[in-house]
Amino acid sequence: MARFGVDTRPAAAASGGGGGGRGGGAGTGESALSFLSRSFREDLRLIRARAGELETFLNAPVPEPELLARLRRAYSSSASSARTRLDLSAIRKAFEAESWTGATGSTRWRWEEEAEEWEPVRMVKARLRELERRRQEQSPSDMLHKVKLSLKTMSFASEASEDVPPLDFGELFAYFLKQSVPLFDQLGIKRDACDKLVESLCSKRKDFLSASEPSSLRNDNVGDELDLRIASVLQSTGHNYEGGFWSERKAVISDKRHVAIVTTASLPWMTGTAVNPLFRAAYLAKSSKQNVTLVVPWLCKSDQELVYPNSMTFNSPEEQENYMRNWLEERVGFKTDFKISFYPGKFQKERRSIIPAGDTSQFIPSKEADIAILEEPEHLNWYHHGKRWTDKFNHVVGVVHTNYLEYIKREKNGAIQAFFVKHINNLVARAYCHKILRLSGATQDLPKSMICNVHGVNPKFLEVGERIAAERQSGQQSFSKGAYFLGKMVWAKGYRELIDLYAKHKSDLEGFNLDIYGNGEDSHEVQLAARKLNLNLNFHKGRDHADDSLHGYKVFINPSISDVLCTATAEALAMGKFVVCADHPSNDFFRSFPNCLTYKTSEDFVARVKEAMTRDPQPLTPEQRYDLSWEAATQRFMEHSELDKVLSSSSSSNSDCSSSSMEQDGNTGRRMRKSASAPNISDVVDGGLAFAHYCLTGSELFRLSTGAVPGTRDYSKQHSLDLRLLPPQVQNPIYGW
Repeated sequence: MARFGVDTRPAAAASGGGGGGRGGGAGTGESALSFLSRSFREDLRLIRARAGELETFLNAPVPEPELLARLRRAYSSSASSARTRLDLSAIRKAFEAESWTGATGSTRWRWEEEAEEWEPVRMVKARLRELERRRQEQSPSDMLHKVKLSLKTMSFASEASEDVPPLDFGELFAYFLKQSVPLFDQLGIKRDACDKLVESLCSKRKDFLSASEPSSLRNDNVGDELDLRIASVLQSTGHNYEGGFWSERKAVISDKRHVAIVTTASLPWMTGTAVNPLFRAAYLAKSSKQNVTLVVPWLCKSDQELVYPNSMTFNSPEEQENYMRNWLEERVGFKTDFKISFYPGKFQKERRSIIPAGDTSQFIPSKEADIAILEEPEHLNWYHHGKRWTDKFNHVVGVVHTNYLEYIKREKNGAIQAFFVKHINNLVARAYCHKILRLSGATQDLPKSMICNVHGVNPKFLEVGERIAAERQSGQQSFSKGAYFLGKMVWAKGYRELIDLYAKHKSDLEGFNLDIYGNGEDSHEVQLAARKLNLNLNFHKGRDHADDSLHGYKVFINPSISDVLCTATAEALAMGKFVVCADHPSNDFFRSFPNCLTYKTSEDFVARVKEAMTRDPQPLTPEQRYDLSWEAATQRFMEHSELDKVLSSSSSSNSDCSSSSMEQDGNTGRRMRKSASAPNISDVVDGGLAFAHYCLTGSELFRLSTGAVPGTRDYSKQHSLDLRLLPPQVQNPIYGW
């Protein structure tokens, strides 16, 4: 076969006559070239023939199928029918009959008639030919120009990007230092030192701006100026910050917003973290703008007997919920509309506090995980081993109730313990909250915190104050008794200071009797110390401050300096009484009230007591009564926690509203969102601290060595029975070989 280069000539011809030498070799070469040339020509001819056959096959009309022919005949035969006939003429014309003929050793097709091309096919071919013509007419330069225009329209760079100068090394280093403040806090480096270093690094840039910008555009705050500088540079490059390394995308909540209030105690334990969150839930739910859930600890019966007064116990969470609602509605005077949920807790005798058992956040459904209010965030998260609050919730607010450092310093090795607790509190505050509210300056200065009293008083006390003011106005004698003190009878609640003051000025206070109401672990020791010193102190069993037997007292004495914000002081002021208290940050909120008499020294204490006993207190004005109410406290809470902004924002922007702000750039005059352009190193630090805390609290050895209640990493079997939860071995299985 010549196609495959096989020569079919006789052997003699193929050998070139069998000659040798140079002549024979030349003849053989010419024969070989001739042979290859003929082979290539034959191959090309066959390729052209196959291509022609393929083109003819592709362009050949398809014969009419048998089914289509039957349909055509059927519709043609029913011409007299009233129904609309299907016109198959276009389809029939597209299929023409052809004849099949063979041609001498090769397969070729020959058309008997030229078929009319189908209209859709013709239109497609015409469109393709038009596109090909345009492509050939268009020059490469025109195409390149169009590509450039397309890229320009897709660019996200700002029009003023060329006007923003790049960052220098000093600004980058200053920004790094500013964002590393959380880490420096953990290392014990003061924030003032970092601020001064940042200011010195930015001084050169600040001088340049002061000389080139109008005074109206200057920003005296170096930190804000640096943030805007970084944001403007990043915005000019088209960069958009999508979130930190540890951050997670939270679920978008499109319906009514949800607020979960998580606290560390519950009624009938009459403590601040049980009473105040209950009132907060009632007044937040009163507005009906959001759904509210109060999450409180559930104690097993053995712990209930140790905590609740008069050995009161509950058989089920529903029974305790009914008690809490009845107690609250008797005092607020309206029907409460919020949900109460329970999480497992265990009572720790040594610290007289309730420690959460298991992951508290799991008892709030994910669909309701929108806004969280953590009452005592340090306490809730000391041993928290579960999902990070800021990962599950869109906005997390902490409310600090207790001055833990003051209590710990009174214990054995208190200074060392206070050092570690201080840094642990800093860690959990940074890692688990967006915003922290401190009731007074008596608390630890935590990151992301500000001071604001967000507590009010029971409306019953305000009613008592109004009644007493009306009696005095009518000329009646309202106060028939002298002075009293009410509080839990433990040394840290001011009893040590009270006994010291009375012992030092026993002669000055001769004839002045003080009635004391309270129960507690140190009752016996306190009363024994007072008897030994022969002090004029009369001890009574504890009772509710709203009890009728206490309305006749004119002076409330509170020498405690361990309180953060004494609720009893606010209640006494609401009832129109005098209050004699220490000149201490915990009493700053009460200074504006004329009936609040503060003292700095023991001599001032004696003078204030005598002053209060010799004159009558002033009636409260409507503004002062409102400042003490829960309506005002709720308004302050909404404002300073930025909860009003979060609730008013659209559900599509469920993000950390507390960390983003709109500022005006002094260079360009444009308003920009700093968090949308500038990455935050502190978020990475916070996430790293939360991860380290999670790993440490997962170790039972670490938990026990730091004072945790044994078995509180997970809830117990009794908790699962009481709260109808999955058994602990199912909820947290232990896998082994």
